[in-house]
Amino acid sequence: MIDDTDFSSLNDAERTRMRKTKIGFVFQRFNLLPTLTAMQNIEIAHEISGRKDPLDRSYLEHLTNLLGIGGRLEHRPSELSGGEQQRVALARALVTHPAIILADEPTGNLDSKNSDTVLDMLSRSNRELKQTVLMITHNPEAAAIADRILHMRDGEIVSIEAGRGQLTTK
Repeated sequence: MIDDTDFSSLNDAERTRMRKTKIGFVFQRFNLLPTLTAMQNIEIAHEISGRKDPLDRSYLEHLTNLLGIGGRLEHRPSELSGGEQQRVALARALVTHPAIILADEPTGNLDSKNSDTVLDMLSRSNRELKQTVLMITHNPEAAAIADRILHMRDGEIVSIEAGRGQLTTK
């Protein structure tokens, strides 16, 4: 269920529309378009979503400043560090105000300082923007910020435990 809609009951076109408008994706390998600037990589999420409303520039500025990339927005991915690229990817996922953030190893390629920044922003988006965050990670420290931790083996849930509760679900 995403915003009271049963995702599994939707047809392909409806699922695609929901993925574009209700789900933000953060990938381990960033998936930034190399020919676009950081700003263009963020803006493209709004364009792809098909939203009719203009991009909220004040929110975008606030978001990029929180992530510490406000001064790097005219740079292409090859001109950014790995941490900066991941923070651009996180801004891209958050800029459309999705209901849920799917984060696949969002700290996997980052040093501890950048990992802390990304995890703090995921936690803040959950608390302040009421976004559900589903994070896949092998990092126990990253997992510990969650409300619940599901351990899987061979595609099966083998245990569920409480985290520190800095992330919560709707």
